[in-house]
Amino acid sequence: MGLFKRNPFGHILFIKKWLIRIFGVLTHRRYRGFNELKIEGSEIIKNLPHTNVLFVSNHQTYFADVTAMFHVFNASLSGRVDSIKNVGYLWQPKLNIYYVAAKETMQAGLLTRIMAYAGAITVERTWRAKGEDVQREVNLNDSENIGIALKDGWVITFPQGTTKPFKPIRKGTAHIIKQHKPIVIPIVIDGFRRSFDKKGIRIKKRGILQSFQIKPPLEIDYENETIEQIVEKLEYSIEQHPSFLKVISKEELQAMEELNKARRWEY
Repeated sequence: MGLFKRNPFGHILFIKKWLIRIFGVLTHRRYRGFNELKIEGSEIIKNLPHTNVLFVSNHQTYFADVTAMFHVFNASLSGRVDSIKNVGYLWQPKLNIYYVAAKETMQAGLLTRIMAYAGAITVERTWRAKGEDVQREVNLNDSENIGIALKDGWVITFPQGTTKPFKPIRKGTAHIIKQHKPIVIPIVIDGFRRSFDKKGIRIKKRGILQSFQIKPPLEIDYENETIEQIVEKLEYSIEQHPSFLKVISKEELQAMEELNKARRWEY
């Protein structure tokens, strides 16, 4: 790899590699030390193609979720099964992993701008901006950039577009699936709300068992399934369909109660 080789977005891969190494070392104990990360299904990662893979997941914090995914994916590619033991797997990380994030979040400060260089595809949310509900047109450049990232490698997205549980899946993800026909891998995470603050930077509580389940690829008829059918399939796959409210875990219920208490204090 040339010292100044760049990815399709102009990022120098040498710099990106060192950012992943540094952030990986700094965050490793958050998932194996202060708290533990229980991983299931990581053998699926090893058998995926190098490009056109879309990971869809529920969302619990701004940054801790996607950081855990960088750890799990690189550990799996290094031959570890359901484990992130020995952070040496970050010495040669996969450099074509991208994640979809809100532009306003990634431009909020110097730290987030640095983190964005490690693989963020920033998009403008059409329904929310600066804490207020908005209505604006979809930025076609955002969809185009996600397509470029899929062509180059793997993309992580949180199709609910929020850390609040059981919110609707945004149809934009289904449109991307219809258009680019990626392999879609669902991921279900839990325990991150209790471990971290909302941003996923500060450790809120220690000794929490976080779970990280990787599911087999979704079977999707790209030509014949409707947007609504794909949306519903995504809701079930990441366990965010309204029917899951009936079997919500005790931990999730406690997290929601804590969130509601915090909101009451804010007002």
